[in-house]
Amino acid sequence: MSAPTISAKQVKELRDRTGAGMMDCKNALMESGGDIEAAVELLRVRLGDKALKVGDREATEGTVASYIHSNGKVGVLVEVDCNTDFVARNEDFQAFARDIALHIAAAAPLYVSEADIPEEAKEAELRVFEQQAADKPEHIRGKIAEGKLKAWMNDHVLLNQVHVNSDKYDGKTIEELRANLSGTAGENVVIKRFARFAVGA
Repeated sequence: MSAPTISAKQVKELRDRTGAGMMDCKNALMESGGDIEAAVELLRVRLGDKALKVGDREATEGTVASYIHSNGKVGVLVEVDCNTDFVARNEDFQAFARDIALHIAAAAPLYVSEADIPEEAKEAELRVFEQQAADKPEHIRGKIAEGKLKAWMNDHVLLNQVHVNSDKYDGKTIEELRANLSGTAGENVVIKRFARFAVGA
């Protein structure tokens, strides 16, 4: 039996409901055959109610952090949200937001999460990768194209990217750092949106 196809929309819905990390949500959906209710139950067993209660609360507080490169040619604004003003003013939360702004300036992601990528953009990239794999044996072309699409998303999706300061963060992805802070703070930490400005871009 082939594995169910899990859409980014389903992952986002489960994340919004539970506050669990993207990979936790995706794995739970795969195991439950795409059944959202069963996936919520799986996550409750694995992560406990405390983690999921965090996800139920709306992130209506937060901060807007900025970063301007020393040459004045690249600037970033990023909104990072949480549940309470107390955490929003916390130094660790503020430092996280600033580090995300710095990362965005250096890594130039296009989207916050995979769910933010328009379907047509994904399909266009997939078509290119399929054409690039046209000289490979037919039975592996699809897998090659899918692998290249995954690599493309890892390059262009903020949460999938490894933080540019890999020494400081031990090669962790932005999603791992977000999940860690969420666990430490006991609140739903959400990187809501960003804008990156570059002179001449």
